[in-house]
Amino acid sequence: MSAIPQIRAGAETVLSAQGLVMKFGGITATNNVTLDLKKGARHALIGPNGAGKTTLINLLTGVLQPTSGKIVLEGQDITELAPYQRVRRGMVRTFQINQLFDTLTPLETLAMTVSQQQGLGGKWWQALGSQKRVTERCEQLLEQFHLTAVMAQETRVLAYGKRRLLEIAIALACEPRVLLLDEPVAGVPAGEREELLQTVAALPADVSVLLIEHDMDLVFSFANRMTVLVNGTVLTEGDPDQIANDSRVKAVYLGHGDEINDAMEPATAGKIHHV
Repeated sequence: MSAIPQIRAGAETVLSAQGLVMKFGGITATNNVTLDLKKGARHALIGPNGAGKTTLINLLTGVLQPTSGKIVLEGQDITELAPYQRVRRGMVRTFQINQLFDTLTPLETLAMTVSQQQGLGGKWWQALGSQKRVTERCEQLLEQFHLTAVMAQETRVLAYGKRRLLEIAIALACEPRVLLLDEPVAGVPAGEREELLQTVAALPADVSVLLIEHDMDLVFSFANRMTVLVNGTVLTEGDPDQIANDSRVKAVYLGHGDEINDAMEPATAGKIHHV
């Protein structure tokens, strides 16, 4: 994979969660969570199962409304905006379980997305053959995400790794400034992972990325900043070396069996497990 990009000194905060609390009855899923995503960052959100990671992403994207706290995107309070309004403002997410149209091809799927993004709306079928800018953008995305060879196949017959690549391509077609990746390699067979990992690593530098992932190989090869969430609370935050050598992080993961060790190469596992 490519070298981890560095965050520019003094980079502005593009997305900020400020004191987010989410309660479901008597259960507190997120407890006063504060997180700042810097411009151009590759920021990983990690933690054991049940830590509140997906709840936090659902709050950031508007699927859930927080009990208290505030969400700021590029200086604007978006706490009460609907999900589609956040997408229009440049925040796009992928899902742990892909959300694709099984009977459309990758080309048709991307043409529909690109057409919508370029203001062509329901004219995407016409635009597929007649709008040069749509065609060119689709060709770029198909090549970037290694989908050219399968662009005319129905999505339902694609290998799972290709479906994952298509989902990220759709997100990038929305021209995001902030991209939230929810476990992009979840369920992808070992033989299809490398292509996906390389593609994720090569995402445009001007897109700020927040990654939720259990795969520590991906996390440590991708992230230049990490936040550790435990029981809905931020345990610590730092660069990969700081997280790998934090005794509290080691204790959390060592206390949850081999969840990390099972997913990591030995060299990466040693970063966490060497005490």
